[in-house]
Amino acid sequence: MRVLVTGASGFIGRELTGTLAAAGFHVRAAARNPARVPAAEFVEAVQMPDLSRPVDWRPFLADVDAVVHLAGLARVSAEIPEEQYDRLNRVATKELALQASLAPNVRRLVFMSSIRAQIGVGTDHLVTEDDVPEPIDAYGRSKLAAESFVRGYGVPYTILRPVLTFGREPRGNVAKLVRLSSLPLPLPLGAFHKKRSLLALENLLSAIRFVLERPATAGQVYIVADPLPISLAEIIETLRRARDRSPKLISIPEGWVGAAMRGLGQTEAWDRIQTSFVADITKLRDAGWHPETDTRLALERLARGET
Repeated sequence: MRVLVTGASGFIGRELTGTLAAAGFHVRAAARNPARVPAAEFVEAVQMPDLSRPVDWRPFLADVDAVVHLAGLARVSAEIPEEQYDRLNRVATKELALQASLAPNVRRLVFMSSIRAQIGVGTDHLVTEDDVPEPIDAYGRSKLAAESFVRGYGVPYTILRPVLTFGREPRGNVAKLVRLSSLPLPLPLGAFHKKRSLLALENLLSAIRFVLERPATAGQVYIVADPLPISLAEIIETLRRARDRSPKLISIPEGWVGAAMRGLGQTEAWDRIQTSFVADITKLRDAGWHPETDTRLALERLARGET
């Protein structure tokens, strides 16, 4: 199978390109920085087009059987104008989906959406694909809008909504937790037992390959997450024990920690850690997907530099 991967020099794209090539796929890796694409047999690195302008995708779509669309604006920030998310995520995806539908060789479009297209910070109920989408920020709204175009042009599609994903070179909140766990200090997080779903990068990669190889997954939306959720206290404990260190967690009432974080201008971070967010992966597992690892094992490898 010949696959176009957009965003191939990014956090997911670099690993996906190598994974698919190792499995025998021929990959056209479209990247903003082609030099960062892993050199391998069956990999053709090409320059990613500028998504801020109208894109002619036809040269990229020539002779490929499938597309995995990862490219777009993934950073979540209130400082980024909504128009920028709209252009890079919604409009660029619309252009790709339309042109893929006109390419007779393209048999599948896998679109990397986000759980933020479905729900915001957290919820006390189990999150499933049947929930009515309620994105709360520009990033989530742009991803949900892009999904409508992926569905609308007739090319066989699969939409993936991954939860917070971590792997080598962790980013965002996971990177913050890794740094926090490395401090030689007790942390006042022992009382934080509400569960949240995370996603090891290797599980996301296996899910992408799974839907590429299964025609029955066409026309479907899937949440992707690790099998078991984990609490903030368990994350810190796992990271520290993987380095042969004591967890050093102190149980302080959540309200006290919340007041301190809000006072330090960390209201958004507080909103995340004090709520549950558990995603249901029953639909994808019932389709036949089997996660390759779980959150604790992947965090241990991350802490030891093995991921």
